[in-house]
Amino acid sequence: MPGDPKPVKACFVVLARNRDWRSLRESMKQMEDRFNHRYNYPYVFLNDEPFTDEFKNMTRSMTLADVHFGQIPREHWSYPQWIDQEKAREKRKQMEENHVMYGGSESYRHMCRFESGFFYRHPIMEQFDYYWRLEPGIQYLCDISYDPFLYMKQRNIKYGWTIGIYELMNTVPTLWDSVKKFMAEHKELIPKHNSLWWVSRDNGTSYNGCHFWSNFEIADLSFYRGEQYSKFFDFLDHEGGFFYERWGDAPVHSIAAAMFLQKEEVHWFNDIGYLHPGWQHCPRGDVWLKNRCTCNPDDTDKTITNADWGKCSHEWKLLPDTPEEFRKARAD
Repeated sequence: MPGDPKPVKACFVVLARNRDWRSLRESMKQMEDRFNHRYNYPYVFLNDEPFTDEFKNMTRSMTLADVHFGQIPREHWSYPQWIDQEKAREKRKQMEENHVMYGGSESYRHMCRFESGFFYRHPIMEQFDYYWRLEPGIQYLCDISYDPFLYMKQRNIKYGWTIGIYELMNTVPTLWDSVKKFMAEHKELIPKHNSLWWVSRDNGTSYNGCHFWSNFEIADLSFYRGEQYSKFFDFLDHEGGFFYERWGDAPVHSIAAAMFLQKEEVHWFNDIGYLHPGWQHCPRGDVWLKNRCTCNPDDTDKTITNADWGKCSHEWKLLPDTPEEFRKARAD
């Protein structure tokens, strides 16, 4: 019931504008119908502007769960002092002229930086140990008959995903150079048994573009709050690529997970049917029938995991298992 103690201190986190309330009602109905009506995990809505009463009423009415509304601190949605704003403006103009997706958008860059390094620092988030990202306009295409938060907690899984996809490399031309600099300067933070092979097949020389599509992710917040990720984000932030290029939170989260986590600490929720405008993941076989899925796994125009751009998902399974004596997480 709402307000009752939960098996996991967890929440849904939604970064939204006031105008997003209608598409968020659709997303919340999907989440409530497919999963949360049984668990009543709370929602946390974050915005760089104050939420309107209309937004609050229209979202709060979609759930029996607790709902929190927070405004993002200005320092988490602005330029840090080391960024040359004129240079950033010129770089946006160049990327827009080169038809880079969101290349000319200033707000998109603030969003990516916030999702990369600040959402989990908001005061509302201090009470939670796990989070599940929710966005406007998404769909859940199958019933979720178990608690993914509890599943992760019981197995010591740190990061969960459902779609692996290639990055648009013209958005991150120097990201991997910065990653290599970080790894060279912080060798003590990089564990021997990690998942780095998934993002670099040439022993770290280059980035293959694979990343978890972070509009769906479920994570143990201790991963983001820990020393490894904190130093990694701070290093990248000072490199300037969030503003001089268009580094997204998806490759940042994904490279960090690959660099710091073992394969067994990262879980593919292959049984969760999910659609974000553009692409979907759709399970097959008995799971499709059991979980009352409504998607078509053979529709390669939508089902990214069965199309060429979705090779990253299946290549995750090729990642070698961590030797059993070194495993930090339990894999089923």
